Formats: sequence, C-alpha cells, structure tokens
Amino acid sequence: MKVLSVVGARPQFVKAAAVSRVLRARHEEVLVHTGQHYDDALSGVFFRELSLPEPEIHLGIGSGSHAEQTAAMLVALERAMLETRPDWVVVYGDTNSTLAGTLAAAKLCLPVAHVEAGLRSHDRAMPEEQNRIVADHLAELLLCPTLTAVEHLGREGLGSRALLVGDVMVDILQLSLPHAAWRGWLAGELGPERAERIGVGGYGLLTIHRAANTDDPERLTELLRGVGTIDLPVVFPAHPRVRKAIGAAGLALPANVLLCEPAPYFVMLGLQRDAQVVLTDSGGVQKEAYVLGVPCVTLRAETEWLETLVGGWNVLADRAETIAAATERPRPSGSRGTPFGDGDAAARVVAALEAGAGGGRR
Repeated sequence: MKVLSVVGARPQFVKAAAVSRVLRARHEEVLVHTGQHYDDALSGVFFRELSLPEPEIHLGIGSGSHAEQTAAMLVALERAMLETRPDWVVVYGDTNSTLAGTLAAAKLCLPVAHVEAGLRSHDRAMPEEQNRIVADHLAELLLCPTLTAVEHLGREGLGSRALLVGDVMVDILQLSLPHAAWRGWLAGELGPERAERIGVGGYGLLTIHRAANTDDPERLTELLRGVGTIDLPVVFPAHPRVRKAIGAAGLALPANVLLCEPAPYFVMLGLQRDAQVVLTDSGGVQKEAYVLGVPCVTLRAETEWLETLVGGWNVLADRAETIAAATERPRPSGSRGTPFGDGDAAARVVAALEAGAGGGRR
C-alpha cells in the first residue's frame, strides 16, 4: 500500500511514531507535516527522539486563525494527495491538521482512516470536538482507542466503520519509558540546586494549552490561582500559547509555579512518571498519567477520556477551590486495568489498513 499520513501537532508526532515504524516495515508511507506546530521544542525534537522519519512533504503552514490555517492546509494537502494518489489517507486526533486532511481526501474521493476516532467531550464549542466529529463522519475507517469510543460511534450510526484497536500512545509510552529522564534538563532550566531540591521534596506538574483556558484572562487567572494553593513546587513547561496569554494579560505566576520551556517527550514522560500530581488540560497527558499510575487533575469541566475517571485517578476541576480539593484528595489505590490497550495498537492499525485496502472510495 501507499499511505499518506497527515501530522502537524505535538501529540500527532507521538502517535505517528508508533504507527510509522510498523507501517514502513511492509508498505510505503508519505509523511506530510502541515507545520501547525513548527517550534523545534514542539516539533523537531519529537522527530529526533522518537525516530520518526523526516516528513517527505513539509507544508510549512504555521499559525493563524482556525479558518486561515485550515484553508491553507486544504490547498496544500490537496496538491500533495493529487501528486501521490495514496491508497489510504491516515489522520490522527482532533487538530486543524486532522480536519484539513480529512476534508481534502474526502473531496478527492480518497479513503480516510481516522486514528483515535470516537472521542467525545459533548462540548460543541470546542474546536477539537468540531474537528473530530467531522473526521469521524467522513472517514471510511474509524480506529478507536477505547470501547467507550466505539460506543459513541455506534450511537451516531457509525458503528459499522468502527474498530477497537487500542491507543497508539500506549505503544510509544512503553517503548520510551526506559529513556525517560528529567533531572539534567530541569537543572538547565531552573539551576542545579533548585532542580535537586524539587527531586528530593517532590513536585507537581502543570500543562495548559487549550484555547478555552488560555484565551480567556479570567479563566486563566482562576486556574493559576488554584494551582497557587498547592503545597508543592509546580513545574510548568509552558506552551507558547499560554506564555503569550500570561504576558498579554499581565498575570503574575504564583510563587510555587516554576516556569520552563516546553519539555521534550522523554523529559515530559519522566516528569509525569515521578510527579506527585499532574495538572493538565491535555488529553494525552491525562492518559499518560493514568497509565503511569500518577494522580491527575484535569483543568476542565469535561473529558473525552472517561476511563481515566474510574477509581479517582483523574478528577475534573475547573475552579480554584475544586483544584485545591482535587490535589489534596487521598492517592487512589484501586486497579486501573488496561482500558487503552496493551501496547499493540499500531500493529492493529496497520492490519486494519491492510484488510481494508482497495475497499474505500475512489
């Protein structure tokens, strides 16, 4: 087969790294990087660390409004697809790159496989929710990470296209854990003495990047106020979006929050593994904390990853008071099980593509 894979954002590089190593062993892959994330800390370092092949096509779209970014991607992706005429177009997750890849392929009658299909927050105001719904309803093959995702698609009349494969992020997490380390990196960010104190005394880990949290100064202020009540130093590898938002709003970080550059994948994995609590609005970080057995506080009113809430391993908290209470809860002790699979999702994805080759639209 010839498979054109569309990636553009940090979580998609992680997912594609798992699938590409299996796919390229037997088939031809054309990896297209839209350029949605272009900073080296959010893009290049992931390709290097995860041995993800350099993209055959780099569109260099960059930032912009949702409309500007998606429109530019559509034009460039259509050209790439016409030149390569793949047997499958594979899209990942729920970003503007996912939406543009799906739309471009659908207009050309090329079959689409959506990896991480079936997630629902039931908040139609979320750009991610809009993107994933469109992708699911246009794709021929819906590759689901969890049984909950399969059930969502069944309720939308899409069950015949849905297949449970597991979560490819578990594959790459298991492969990467032996390389996870953070002390040297954090010493470079904060200084050796401070990093050593954090390592001995324990710490929380914070990530914020979603537009609903970063683009509303009152909302961002509320979240930071809650994080400031935690009786721990909180390491904050800050996404460029939130750095810009903090500066634009003139916000002062709480004294316990330690601002850092975005962390490479191996560093981030180590920081999550060793944290006492993770606070995040990222879907991927929620899952990784759950798999690693680290208590998580999701800084939103809802989550697509309902499995993480079982047993209290993840708690939703979107106000300062609830954030404080969530971080002070007793550490969960129940079994987590393996709702995201056993680390063989990438092989299942490729097998599904092979089984469906030639059966999509033309």
